[in-house]
Amino acid sequence: MLTIWGRKTSSNVQALMWCVGELNLPHIRHDAGHRYGGLDTPEFGRLNPNRTIPVLQDGTNPPIWETGAILRYLAARYGKDSFWPAEPLRRARVDQWAEWAKLNVAQAFTTPVFWRVVRTAREERDPDAIKRAVRELGVKLALADTQLSRHTHIAGDAFTLADIQLGHILYRYYDIDIDRAPLPHLQLYYHRLGARPAFRQHVMVSYEELRVT
Repeated sequence: MLTIWGRKTSSNVQALMWCVGELNLPHIRHDAGHRYGGLDTPEFGRLNPNRTIPVLQDGTNPPIWETGAILRYLAARYGKDSFWPAEPLRRARVDQWAEWAKLNVAQAFTTPVFWRVVRTAREERDPDAIKRAVRELGVKLALADTQLSRHTHIAGDAFTLADIQLGHILYRYYDIDIDRAPLPHLQLYYHRLGARPAFRQHVMVSYEELRVT
């Protein structure tokens, strides 16, 4: 049994929960962070000295923190070879897109765009800064669009760990009120992800509790 700490509205927790759903793993999740609190307790500090979510504990094993490390642990222990290949070169091809998504897409979207649009009071928003950030994000997403013009998934023609790292951002990207670049292959990819039950359950989650008006 997996035990997970983290609120369902955290994008990093959503990536983890999507992976858990795809792998059909039994689990218990405890809300933590944001309005649920709990990160400053001594008990949570023993789970993760950084006091960030998500945290995962598999049975009585030591807790694991940092989303990428958690995802790779689950993929290695419970996933099929197609999800995270054992062969080093094939694995590296998945990892390069997973790392790219984390460093180039998630970081360029979450704070520069999502926080400015959703988690900033209307009178404090900077429309020009939002437009610049969306434009810069669009340049990065154009790389994914090109890759997806050749393959059904971001690292090739199989669903992999890299799709979770990229795809969990796309629900909010397509849902919030911004002017997006026309990226037809990325949009089709997003619609294909939206047909996956685990994506609908764990990623297409209301973020209204985060909204500042």
